[in-house]
Amino acid sequence: MIEPVKPPKSLMSAAGRAIGDFSMIREGDRILLGLSGGKDSLSLLHVLIALQKKAPVRFELAAATVDPQSPDFDPSPLKGYMAELGIPYFYESQPIVEQAEKSMVGDSFCAFCSRMRRGILYRAARENGYNVLALAQHLDDAAETFLMSTFFGGKLRTMQAHYLNDKGDIRVIRPFITARERQIAAFAKSACLPVIQENCPACFGMPTERMHMKTLLAQLEHDNPKVFSSILTALRPLMKSQGVPA
Repeated sequence: MIEPVKPPKSLMSAAGRAIGDFSMIREGDRILLGLSGGKDSLSLLHVLIALQKKAPVRFELAAATVDPQSPDFDPSPLKGYMAELGIPYFYESQPIVEQAEKSMVGDSFCAFCSRMRRGILYRAARENGYNVLALAQHLDDAAETFLMSTFFGGKLRTMQAHYLNDKGDIRVIRPFITARERQIAAFAKSACLPVIQENCPACFGMPTERMHMKTLLAQLEHDNPKVFSSILTALRPLMKSQGVPA
């Protein structure tokens, strides 16, 4: 067994505020974390473990990984790591890459893969009795999504912090929604978390619109260090869902 890594106060505070502001975790919740093995989800794993010990409400925690059976992405080393942490863990392997090649029509591979992974995580949650799915997207992701939706979709939309899935049986939460990517990356590096590098050629073979947005935001932050604070203030109303039951 290994001891979980203690996250820095700044990251714990960011997650704690988001959880409180958006009423993400409730007494008796059974939370399933979508664990890709990237820096974001591994960092959220350790934050949730730490919160479990000190939060005023009791909740259970498990994690699930979806292996898309890509030759360039092997998350299987997570099995040993999760066993050593002693956290309940589910490993779902499905030929998403092969399915995309056969059935994807008028869509990007990334969008297809994301929908497939989310569906598999919902199934894993249902089959194992978890009522909450935790995802590790952060403020940088939300800002990029907002710009993409505005520039290319003509809609004022971003990632929601806490919402109910379409079937109405699983709540989805994003505890890192107000945290910065650089905070998370710094923790993952300093804690030597066993990050699984994802090198899918379909996703990273060429610059994406999301990468363009990331570059634009970096330029804006260089000129105005407070730009993400302003973005968060503007996005908060959009992050709230009207469909989450009290």
